[in-house]
Amino acid sequence: MYLVGEALIGDGAELAHIDLLMGDKEGPIGSAFANSVSQLSMGHTPLLAVVRPNLLTKPATLVIPKVTLRDMSQVNEMFGPVQAAVAKAVADCVEEDLFKGIDIESVVIMVSAFVHPDAKDYNKIYRYNYGATKLALHRALDKFPDTKTLVFEKDRAAHGIMGFKVTRLWDAPYLQVAMDLVDMGKVAEVLKSVPQNDHVIIEAGTPLIKKFGLSVIGEIRKLRPNAFIIADMKILDTGNLEARMAADATADAVVVSGLAPMSTIEKAISEARKVGIYSIVDMLNVTSPVKLIQSLKVKPDIVELHRAIDVEESAHAWGDIPALKKAAGGKLLVATAGGIRVDVVKDALKAGADILVVGRAITASKDIGHAAEEFLDKLNKEEIDQFRVMTDF
Repeated sequence: MYLVGEALIGDGAELAHIDLLMGDKEGPIGSAFANSVSQLSMGHTPLLAVVRPNLLTKPATLVIPKVTLRDMSQVNEMFGPVQAAVAKAVADCVEEDLFKGIDIESVVIMVSAFVHPDAKDYNKIYRYNYGATKLALHRALDKFPDTKTLVFEKDRAAHGIMGFKVTRLWDAPYLQVAMDLVDMGKVAEVLKSVPQNDHVIIEAGTPLIKKFGLSVIGEIRKLRPNAFIIADMKILDTGNLEARMAADATADAVVVSGLAPMSTIEKAISEARKVGIYSIVDMLNVTSPVKLIQSLKVKPDIVELHRAIDVEESAHAWGDIPALKKAAGGKLLVATAGGIRVDVVKDALKAGADILVVGRAITASKDIGHAAEEFLDKLNKEEIDQFRVMTDF
């Protein structure tokens, strides 16, 4: 047996974060258990979990401080409420038959516990560590998460302590506001006026990047720190280098031209995947987007069906979006761009579009916020329930 569990519960300085290992005494967990007890580390002295002095919990459990204990107040918190909470949680799990079918004398548990140096409230420390230990044990025995849950949930919420959110696109359709602007004052006006909405994407347009460079991504992020930001670079060469440049500038996605050599497109897609950003292939002037996607050894995350500004008098033609998605293996978002107006939104969505790229209809509007709201209303998509994604599964 070699089981792994993790849980974070609570808030403030008293929050509890538990990393848990459980396994056979005769296996690697048992060896680690014995080594930890016999090979002490200054400031991280492990301690056996006892419900009270002289009452060891079972299975035998070792508590290891994650944070270096530098003074007696921290030592008292670890040897008091943390130790008691962990021990009681394990003992209660025995009573609740969580270990059914397991010989509790043949297994051991190792609990790595976090206590912030500023924590003061013993009651909260106890309750949070009790809950976190119990949840980590349940998760270990359930082998949580399964692959399906992991893949489904991985992009749905921010890390609680990271301080910012890396937005991912899992709840289409989206409104992409294209800023093909060359005036930073106007950029700021647009960013302040467009509603804060989970279904809004911000695009740093090609003219904007050409004038101010990729540093403009950082300027955008100052005003919209949690936004999904696209660097529309329309890469034509050095695909891996330019994709990495976009990622280094904190862009969430980079655009490569569908007219670039196949090797350039594939290198850009591969590099984007390496650095954790989305790859977008812009199909402006590409004769057959479906054939291009079929021929790529690696598939992009997004394809943009793009009608050029210079030919916007022509009719909208989305092409066969279902065929495009099929060519990419089914996992593809499709964006439609070029003179998108409110009255064509329903047609684009009906054709299978996941992202509506809108430029001047919003950025050149007399009331930017109202114009964006009109498009968002047409998407008919509710805000993401952030409470749900922050609760347990």
